[in-house]
Amino acid sequence: MAALIAALTALRVIYASLLDLRTDEAYYWTWSKESVLSFLDHPPMIAWFIRFGTAIFGDTNFGVRFAGVLAMGVMQLLIADIVRRVTHDCRAVVIAVLMPEAALYYGLLMAKVSPDVALIPFATAMVWALVRLTESDDGRWWLAAGAFAGLALLSKFTAGLLLPAVAAFMLVPRWRGRWLRSPYPWLAALIALVLFLPVLVWNMQHDWASFRFQLVRAIATHEWSLRTLGEFIGLQFGLVGFILLPVVLTGVALTAWRGYRRGDAVAILLSTAVIVPFGYFLWKSLSLRVGDTWPMFIWPFGFAAAAINLAMLRGEGWPESLVRSSFAWARLAIICGIAFVAGVFLYYVASPWNFIGRTDPVGGEAGYEAIVDRAKLELQKTGATWIATTDYRTYAMLRWFFGGRLPVVQINERGRYLGFRDPDMNLIRGHTGLYVGREPYNHPANPLWASTTAIREPLERVDRVWRGIVMDTYALEKFTGWTPELSPPEGSPLYRWRELAGEIRPAFHVAAGKMSFRGAQGANYDVQLHIGESRDSPMCSAHLRSGPSNRPGMTKSRT
Repeated sequence: MAALIAALTALRVIYASLLDLRTDEAYYWTWSKESVLSFLDHPPMIAWFIRFGTAIFGDTNFGVRFAGVLAMGVMQLLIADIVRRVTHDCRAVVIAVLMPEAALYYGLLMAKVSPDVALIPFATAMVWALVRLTESDDGRWWLAAGAFAGLALLSKFTAGLLLPAVAAFMLVPRWRGRWLRSPYPWLAALIALVLFLPVLVWNMQHDWASFRFQLVRAIATHEWSLRTLGEFIGLQFGLVGFILLPVVLTGVALTAWRGYRRGDAVAILLSTAVIVPFGYFLWKSLSLRVGDTWPMFIWPFGFAAAAINLAMLRGEGWPESLVRSSFAWARLAIICGIAFVAGVFLYYVASPWNFIGRTDPVGGEAGYEAIVDRAKLELQKTGATWIATTDYRTYAMLRWFFGGRLPVVQINERGRYLGFRDPDMNLIRGHTGLYVGREPYNHPANPLWASTTAIREPLERVDRVWRGIVMDTYALEKFTGWTPELSPPEGSPLYRWRELAGEIRPAFHVAAGKMSFRGAQGANYDVQLHIGESRDSPMCSAHLRSGPSNRPGMTKSRT
């Protein structure tokens, strides 16, 4: 087992070192360069993770991702100790440790840093502390659980979905009266609140911006969609495992039955920590696209519950054939899962093919080197001293590749950068800039441009290509006549961030005249751009219909 885990850890290290950063990873890296209490999108833990890794390994791919690789090991050790303390069964411990290795979520994608990756070790540590409480009957473990809960909340707001599991752990078993009268659980809640104070203080200073930004998804109402439900279920099968997911869900269900029937505190804790968040995400998927990483923090508890369930079956008098088949399915899930993880690793690291096309989750955010190279040439030709853009993904990748050698400014959505240090305005004010942005954000009928006096002269159009497939087209334009507002008022179109969950989708109708759009020359278009793009969507939606007229404000672009 040790040799296998070492080999799979080496795969994660290679994957983390060789693959280009995804746009969100580069975005979180820009956070790590700032000294603020929190951020619009998420609490600050992911920025601290990245700062820790880059302090050791520098601003490299592995430096940015190092803490994620480390978090995987911490999670496995905690799961192993939970299962060992409950079962005292070495086989169950081995199964619990290998299950995450067999799930693509963890066996490979823990090398991709995200707030969910930061959340996982602290959420698992909170549950581990409560297991220690059950074993020792020492109320002081509540204090450790409270500290880990506070760190989990500093990682991502979805840590709050574990509260029902902790409440059931405390209130369902017969010990509820004791803990309700004890000061320890309430001190634990106070510790968690104190550790969460940086996020609360930052939000108080900025009109509760993070909560307003994220609550859109929680309160959004849409018509039911079988497509989003199917996407969610399909993602869980693909990322947990086509065999492993049923094995884990079966183990969680039996653990829940055992726990609530007998008042077993650990079984209640582990099963509820999976059932409640999974049920919530399943319900939201009926009308909303659930992000691929959102349920990532719940499955470690499922792995522990499934391994414990296997150890319990024989002692509970289940038929021997059922016990043998349960272990056989678990072994098959682990073998097939690890083979699948290794195959995905080879596909991304060693193969030259693209089997998924433009929907490839890694290729969809790769290939920025060509854009950066063309941008460098245009900076030299035009004498531009700074770069402007209009979406946070492009902003993040340009900052990553240019490494601070010149200012990069996202001129809109300035609400994303509350408290950030200003770029060098001596290189911006009164100087020529270079606009780099995805089409159709550069379209002159985009209402954003009415908020500026910028004069844009089209220079080049560059395709972002991954393994022979065009993923996006970018416009490069000379940018003069306007200095960006770094701190516009909240009501300004330059301040507002895009709404999540697609609730706000104002359309604008434009005519492109003879301007080329995605390679089509001499055509007129009526473009509807969904400004309310979700952060989880790699591309905005653009619907093209034939339409009339010509609009001023921008010269013809070159193809």
